[in-house]
Amino acid sequence: MRITLGRGLALGAIALALASCGGRQPLKPVEGQKMPAVPVGAAAAPTAQQLMTPSIQARPERNVELLTQSQERRDDPFDLPPERQPQ
Repeated sequence: MRITLGRGLALGAIALALASCGGRQPLKPVEGQKMPAVPVGAAAAPTAQQLMTPSIQARPERNVELLTQSQERRDDPFDLPPERQPQ
């Protein structure tokens, strides 16, 4: 059975649509497995939602100001030409 390009793309689109329509339910541990250990110094074990939320270090906010006007670069005293190596 030969599959044409159009049918191949259609099958790929259907497969992608089916793969992306998963259920949205709260995370639960698999039966027979324990929850993660309580971290040292924590009062309680973190919930599934807390484990899935990235920390500030993992996802920092952008705090860089974008230039609105071009400016001349200041002189950099450390921008030195490379030394010549003897041949």
